[in-house]
Amino acid sequence: MHFVLHALDRPDSGELRSQTREEHLAYMSNFNIVYGGPLLDAEGDMCGSLIVTDMEHRSEMEAMAAGDPYALAGLFAQVTITGLKAVLGP
Repeated sequence: MHFVLHALDRPDSGELRSQTREEHLAYMSNFNIVYGGPLLDAEGDMCGSLIVTDMEHRSEMEAMAAGDPYALAGLFAQVTITGLKAVLGP
């Protein structure tokens, strides 16, 4: 099943995101990511993350999110995980 992680950064956290980005990307390479990337604000600056995974159970997505270096560094102000029934797209 597909799960979506939608995370919004804390205000003024651009430096923290930059400092932990490589560790975050290395960590995410261990999972079955359908697609993902940074969310951008109106000025084009990174302000959050959107990640879609293909996992059997929501608990797997929750564990992935909890261990994310971004989350461990306290980057996110808000994180939402929801299931997704893919109807459109590849």
